[in-house]
Amino acid sequence: MRLIERYLFSQLLGPTVAATLALGAVGLLTQTLFALNVIVEQHQTASVFGKIVLLSMPQMFSLILPIALFVATLLTLNRLHTEQEIVVCFAGGMSRWRVVSPFLRLASFAAILTLITALWLAPWAQRQRFEELTRIKMDLVASLVHEGAFTQPGKGLTFYAQSSDNSGKLHNIFIDQQKADGSSSTFNARTGDIVIRNGAPAMILHDGSTQGLSREGALNYLTFNEYVFDLGPYMRDEEVIAYKASDRYLHELFKPDKTLEDTQRNKKKYIAEGHARLAAPLFDFAVVALALAGVLGGAFSRTGYASRIAWVSAAAVVVRILGVGAQAACNANVGLNVLQYAVPLVPLAICMGILFRRGASAKHMTALGSLTPVGAV
Repeated sequence: MRLIERYLFSQLLGPTVAATLALGAVGLLTQTLFALNVIVEQHQTASVFGKIVLLSMPQMFSLILPIALFVATLLTLNRLHTEQEIVVCFAGGMSRWRVVSPFLRLASFAAILTLITALWLAPWAQRQRFEELTRIKMDLVASLVHEGAFTQPGKGLTFYAQSSDNSGKLHNIFIDQQKADGSSSTFNARTGDIVIRNGAPAMILHDGSTQGLSREGALNYLTFNEYVFDLGPYMRDEEVIAYKASDRYLHELFKPDKTLEDTQRNKKKYIAEGHARLAAPLFDFAVVALALAGVLGGAFSRTGYASRIAWVSAAAVVVRILGVGAQAACNANVGLNVLQYAVPLVPLAICMGILFRRGASAKHMTALGSLTPVGAV
């Protein structure tokens, strides 16, 4: 890469990183709001909350990066053009390809990152996130404790706790137990602790009483200082983890396990997801080409390129929407998957044709007169 090309590349790299971080911060905020219920309702720690939020970010990367590239390319080109640095490049004998090559080179790096994220990093992160959320759902304390509310964590069991403290101790507990043989028991306790005994969950109740009816209708009443209530029979069995299309790797999308129940039902959706991941890097090239065509595709203007930037910005939005729509259409028809590649490739080809049409560079040479120093003959 020659000196001037390195300069153009460095001028583009900074805004791209800044735009990516800014959009990533917005995405992080949206995921933070979504995951707040992990702490509020499921009584999880801040570290678990942070883990869930961070694991959701790779999935958003393929959406964030093309936007960041487009914004950074437009801002950089507009500034370089306004300060007449692009005109100097053409006046110095640089070809159009040399001028645009740093932008396309950065798009290539972005496409590689997008491909790596889409094929490996995002599915791995989504699996880890899904498994963490599944673990939280099956968490014993989370399933039992909803302060001030009655819950039914298992068949025949109704549970109530007025509050819980930071140590996990429950206060003012009520338990109603309906047994399979028709008998029932009611427990009241001042405090309680959930523990694991012999590999099974149990609750140790303190300072309470129990009342129950036998099958014959006899009333039993008992007070206790400590009572061990077995929770094992009421806990949910280990759930079978069924990964969604976004959680699967590429080979699992194109060749799913036929023994799984939902394989045939979602086969078309899996194929559409696989092609969407392969087509994702093409959007990086498409948006950069749109930005290049918007600024360099027409004649030099000393007043700026507001109207052309507005047009290519609208075109970029349309292209991205069409990409999402094409994937949705392919969920029902496998033959339409070619559209997922056509949506970014068509505007890319059009913009490259505009950039490299015969005589395009000559339009910028008309601006050389503006570079003549004042008083020059």
